[in-house]
Amino acid sequence: MTDAQHHDVDVLIVGAGPTGLYAGYYAGFRGLRIAIADMLELPGGQITALYPEKKIFDVAGFPEVLGRELVDRLVKQVEPFNPIWILGTRVDGLARNDERWDVTLSSGATVTTTIVVITGGIGTFEPRALPVGREYEGRGLIYYVPQPQALAGKRVVIVGGGDSAFDWALALEPICPSVALVHRRDAFRAHEHTIDLVTNSSTKIITNAEVTGISGEDNLTSVEITTKSGEVINHEADVVVAALGFVAHLGPLAEWGLEMSKRTIITDSSMRTNLPGVFAAGDITEYPGKVRLISVGFGEAALAVNNAMTVIDPTKSAFPGHSSENS
Repeated sequence: MTDAQHHDVDVLIVGAGPTGLYAGYYAGFRGLRIAIADMLELPGGQITALYPEKKIFDVAGFPEVLGRELVDRLVKQVEPFNPIWILGTRVDGLARNDERWDVTLSSGATVTTTIVVITGGIGTFEPRALPVGREYEGRGLIYYVPQPQALAGKRVVIVGGGDSAFDWALALEPICPSVALVHRRDAFRAHEHTIDLVTNSSTKIITNAEVTGISGEDNLTSVEITTKSGEVINHEADVVVAALGFVAHLGPLAEWGLEMSKRTIITDSSMRTNLPGVFAAGDITEYPGKVRLISVGFGEAALAVNNAMTVIDPTKSAFPGHSSENS
């Protein structure tokens, strides 16, 4: 997150998943000043948090693309327009100020903006915490692995039994001296083929057990694992990946006065909400015929930003022109 405490922009994008990143590109392409905010500390939303190593097959122009590669390309696409990144911070309050919006953040920072584009996917996305060891966050305890190579040479303990836990075990086993996977049951939720691959690798699988302690003077060096039978295992480790899933909720967005249907925001065909200057795109939106796909989110992002352009400057057209004409 940037150190500055106040930002004045044309467009604030709430949500740094694929839809939000593409909205940032289009806002930059239209010459607008942009800020992109997200509760997670890295861009990419659910892809970064849950399946960076999974292949995605339904993005136009890519027969297949790894999740993290798609995020990297989207970040590269928006970066020439110098977005202000406001990451690891929750967007809290929204207050009207003449023709603009004052937005408050959980960090205490503020943003003044003409347009808000909500691209929050399924809402605020927070990791489920381990019952122990929160004090080691940033010192060895992490919740997702966007770049497996960053953990090369580390001794890793992964906690969880779902797809993310097994995907990361598979990615880390060739580059780490030791990988252990701890799960509180003896049955897993991951894809059967991935389970077979991990089971037949050097990864140590410890079932019917939980992590009951983390220790280390400065950084994490040891993990205490207790089995249901009462056996206590002290396992040397440099990193614990708590792959226990994420909790999604709308958080303060639910108090902004948006017209909603359950957990989604009602928009029109221009991606406008019922609030002036507030648009939405991606999985968080609802309208007749809605289809929740990344490719649809990209189109909605373009619709939202280009229609927002006419709010910022009524002399402008919603049609952005063809990007190829700028080459």
